[in-house]
Amino acid sequence: MTYTIEKREWWVERWLELLDSYRFKKRLERARRYANEGNVLKIEFQGPRVIAKVKGSDSEPYEVTMSLNPFSKEDWHYIVESLSKKALYSAELLAGEMPSDIEQVFTSGGLSLFPFTLSDVHSRCTCLDKANPCKHIGAVYYQLADRFSEDPFVIFQLRGRTKTQILESLRQLRAKGPKSVRRSWVKSNRTRDRKTSNPIVMERFWSFDDALDPKLAKIKPPANPQALLERLGAPPFPTAEAAAVQDYLRTVYTQVSQQAIAIAEGKETP
Repeated sequence: MTYTIEKREWWVERWLELLDSYRFKKRLERARRYANEGNVLKIEFQGPRVIAKVKGSDSEPYEVTMSLNPFSKEDWHYIVESLSKKALYSAELLAGEMPSDIEQVFTSGGLSLFPFTLSDVHSRCTCLDKANPCKHIGAVYYQLADRFSEDPFVIFQLRGRTKTQILESLRQLRAKGPKSVRRSWVKSNRTRDRKTSNPIVMERFWSFDDALDPKLAKIKPPANPQALLERLGAPPFPTAEAAAVQDYLRTVYTQVSQQAIAIAEGKETP
């Protein structure tokens, strides 16, 4: 990624705006050059902390560590519960997109997903430069933007929860949810029927007369070509049956996707 030219996703912009506002512009230029020229040799996570190796003027690469203050267990319980209430959040995150209003989930709980100032980013480098961020730290900061662009769950890991942990928590909440959702649906429809005296018309059960939310109608290739249900985990069937189900659904998804795009482009009627 060339940071001075290419269009960035909004969540990447939010991550980089702190560093881009750093007053030592020459240092940032060197950091960008390090990032673009492949001087960041390795980035890995140890829990919520980033450990990176950056090639500099010495024969041995420098080690950079970087972290944010992780959220507490109670904070994450609140966050995941809030995310589970809107299926669109999970769908967009799994498609490699950060929901545009997701920060409201955090601010409503008195939290901030992104750091406010550079002092909120705890970083250290083994080089002799006493300035922080040095060009090696800056290069790692820019390289993390690449990671965010590919997978928005990376910012969550910096706050203490991996992608796997979040998805597993969401699955558990969904597993508990159908009965309560069904009771709520039945109750609301009984109330509506008593008020309107109109029976439910089964022929129109799946119809939707209101305008479709544009967030639900994005037409573009997914960031991750793997089928959504595959990313959610294997079906709870024996191995052979699970493979057959996934093969069948993979074919169905491909056909449905092609037809949906044709309809959206006006090449085919619903």
